Amino acid sequence: MVAEARVAARSFDLRPVAKEAVLASLLTLALTIGLVGFRTFDSGGQLTFATRFGDVAMACAAVLLGRFGLALTRAGQPLPTLVGGLVAAAVLTFLLVTADAENPEAGWLPFESAIVNWILVAIALGIAIHAGLALRRSRATVITQAERDALMDRVGAQVQQVALILGPALLVLAVAMPMMPFADRRLIDIGTLVLTYIMLGWGLNIVVGLAGLLDLGYVAFFAVGAYSYALLAQYYDASFWLCLPFAGLMAAMFGVLLGFPVLRLRGDYLAIVTLGFGEIIRVVLLNWWWFTGGPNGIGSIPRPSFFGLPFERARDEADVTFHSVFGLDYSPGHRVVFLYYLILALALITNFFTLRIRKLPVGRAWEALREDETAARALGINPTNTKLTAFAIGAMFGGFGGSFFAARQGFISPESFTFIESAVILAIVVLGGMGSQVGVVLAALLLIGVPEFFRELEAFRMLAFGAGMVAIMIWRPRGLLAHREPTLRLKSRGATGGPP
Repeated sequence: MVAEARVAARSFDLRPVAKEAVLASLLTLALTIGLVGFRTFDSGGQLTFATRFGDVAMACAAVLLGRFGLALTRAGQPLPTLVGGLVAAAVLTFLLVTADAENPEAGWLPFESAIVNWILVAIALGIAIHAGLALRRSRATVITQAERDALMDRVGAQVQQVALILGPALLVLAVAMPMMPFADRRLIDIGTLVLTYIMLGWGLNIVVGLAGLLDLGYVAFFAVGAYSYALLAQYYDASFWLCLPFAGLMAAMFGVLLGFPVLRLRGDYLAIVTLGFGEIIRVVLLNWWWFTGGPNGIGSIPRPSFFGLPFERARDEADVTFHSVFGLDYSPGHRVVFLYYLILALALITNFFTLRIRKLPVGRAWEALREDETAARALGINPTNTKLTAFAIGAMFGGFGGSFFAARQGFISPESFTFIESAVILAIVVLGGMGSQVGVVLAALLLIGVPEFFRELEAFRMLAFGAGMVAIMIWRPRGLLAHREPTLRLKSRGATGGPP
């Protein structure tokens, strides 16, 4: 064994490892030189820019060292990576702890933002842990991709079982969150935003996760719901509660309208057509200016009331408002908390509806269509009706979410419904695990909640977002929780009293 280790040490070639690290660093340079190296800002009405080549150099150096360590670990030399990762994490932690908060430029740190520096510490620790596990693992033990997928599938099943137990506790925590001592308006707003994307993710999960139809134009239904409420409120002075079901109905009709042309399409072709549908809706909203307001959008959208009680300050004793009826002091936070509970209720309704309908014949037909359309057709399933119901129901929940979005923002415009919104919602479904309700929640927390807390990343925020998506796709290509629990389980003959 010792002789084999010596032979492996002598046969180790450093050149491929160094080449891989240098190429990764050059790729980082090409990606960051334009996105990070130059920063534009408004200076007295003129557009100027400043250079940040130091940050670009630091990013390239960090990628060079990190990729070098990962390549060493993969080449069978994890010990230098382990030591180097621990040392780098310890040095960066010491510099961050001892740095002067009032004068951060006095000390030497890789980046100006403390958040980015702490992320570097976490990456260094992650590389060190990876090298430590590789060092501990026997060289004779080789884990195949199939064994790895089976292991992660078991982990996903265990997480879903734990979620069933912790679900009521997490629901109680979500209900009590606005009343916690640490809950401020910013935290409640972030919670409302995350719940909005959770609801949209669950709605799209019907189309993508259950029916297996790749939809890149889901933001179109989101826009239809938002403009349905905004236009009805503008022209007919309709209330939010009256417009909410109508917005869902209008979005469902557009879902059927989209479903008819794509009945014969699959895969990439289906994705291209749905992408085009989303852009058509946005362009129509942009150019139909005399009806939708065009690029100026629609403002002064009425906010939802609490059973007819507005969240406004009472001007006199005769005014009937929320705080006057309940004997409370006026606070703008009442409306914020109410909107949080409103989207929480809408999200729970979406989840309950999805869990119930997937056990019905139409839900099982969706899953059969997702697995094999030819086999589903041979079993007598009508693919036309199945696809149309998936598009219609998924679009309906998108319309509900759009109606809430318009009521919460008070202003909407076509710029709010771009392709990037569809991409984010689809990323939540795919990264969470297609068909997994719990996975959508975890992905929404990671992709929406965490970046909102790290606004200090500024220019690095979208880079971190993309890097996280790439990392998850490499580590878990089927999603965080790709385990699919069977909708129905067949009992054995002995259990039903039949012949053994």
